[in-house]
Amino acid sequence: MTTARYRPTWDLALDPLVSCKLCLGEFPLEQMTTITQCQCVFCTLCLKQYVELLIKEGFETAISCPDSACPKRGHLQENEIECMVATEIMQRYRQLQFEKEVLLDPSRTWCPSSTCQAVCQLKESDTALPQLVRCNVCTLEFCSACKASWHPDQDCQENVPITAFLPGESSSFFKADDDNVPIKRCPKCKVYIERDEGCAQMMCKNCKHAFCWYCLESLDDDFLLIHYDKGPCRNKLGHSRASVIWHRTQVVGIFAGFGLLLLVASPFLLLATPFVLCCKCKCSKGDDDPLPT
Repeated sequence: MTTARYRPTWDLALDPLVSCKLCLGEFPLEQMTTITQCQCVFCTLCLKQYVELLIKEGFETAISCPDSACPKRGHLQENEIECMVATEIMQRYRQLQFEKEVLLDPSRTWCPSSTCQAVCQLKESDTALPQLVRCNVCTLEFCSACKASWHPDQDCQENVPITAFLPGESSSFFKADDDNVPIKRCPKCKVYIERDEGCAQMMCKNCKHAFCWYCLESLDDDFLLIHYDKGPCRNKLGHSRASVIWHRTQVVGIFAGFGLLLLVASPFLLLATPFVLCCKCKCSKGDDDPLPT
């Protein structure tokens, strides 16, 4: 049988609990982590789960402070991230960083072959104009602008599936409007996206643009997925009718719930407004009164 050692109250005061802004729990200081750049404090477990989620989903390469009201808009340094995640997750984070660097570098580009994905160097003469690029790994020759096979004296075509230009494939076999091609370009940022399974509602991880896989029409404002009720994409979402109806019921229920909550709370807010204003007036009047001498 073990007996807890008695600790005087002054000893307890030396170990204050710190509140975590993510889980709202209170923990001792040794279970907390401080972000160096902004000095915001979170419990180590919450911050670790937050960082791992962003890296696994590939949403961010610069991981910001999870506090939306952070005054310094701080970011976690690479050494801080390395201390709290596993080795394989850190390798993925470095890979995401490298991919972002290549994407933003006008003098480098990716080989469009899905079996290669090497980084190719562009000529420094004029990176803004389309030029012939030859991959040193798979020897594929492609256009630096549209990533299609090199087309001298011809303009670049928009939204051409990349599979039409892969080594060993016949360009006549794949059509530009073929629904079954596995790789297409995001209609907003032009990044190549591969679809191996799932429904036809796609979201680009690079620019967060939502669009239809078949016709590339924007779905950013189509919360109810009405796009798949008519036109050439009718019933091509990839979900059963029952699941679509359930999704719409949930969306409508959320908006209706907020509306009902606002409707119920509005009379109480109107009744409470005079009391709040009265209290504020009394407080301000009390502050203006001179102190007794």
